[in-house]
Amino acid sequence: MSLQKQAKIMTPQQEKVVLSYVSESRDPLRNKVIFLLSVKAGLRAKEIASLRWEMLMESDGGLGDYLNLTNQASKGNGGRKIPLNAFLKSSLTDLFLLVRERPHFSPERSVIRTERSASTSPQVIVNLFIRWYSALGFVGCSSHSGRRTFITYIANKISL
Repeated sequence: MSLQKQAKIMTPQQEKVVLSYVSESRDPLRNKVIFLLSVKAGLRAKEIASLRWEMLMESDGGLGDYLNLTNQASKGNGGRKIPLNAFLKSSLTDLFLLVRERPHFSPERSVIRTERSASTSPQVIVNLFIRWYSALGFVGCSSHSGRRTFITYIANKISL
């Protein structure tokens, strides 16, 4: 793939701008978690849409320090264990405390849901990112920008 077709990497300032933007959205906590799953855990749209609470929970029913992504939720056999960034874990905890009080909560339920459905599709996630980045004027950014930003940050940290 040529460089012109790759999703752009975001700066820390752009990350702050997105977080500010989604804080004013219709579902700010959910949207914040979606963005942070991309930029702080490096998840693809499919992985964000497929994420279930059980992948984040410990045996005592609380949230753990790792995201245990299964093969079914990832691309191919890409299941992996991802340490949770402190900011992401805090946001996930806020969302968890909110949703676990709902009448039909179950660890098998999707973390990301819509107003009309108990889950969402990868395309809905892709469309959200397109809408956010377009509204903010971020040229060349897509749902994959968070993943590329995360991987670049980790690679730079390792090489130091």
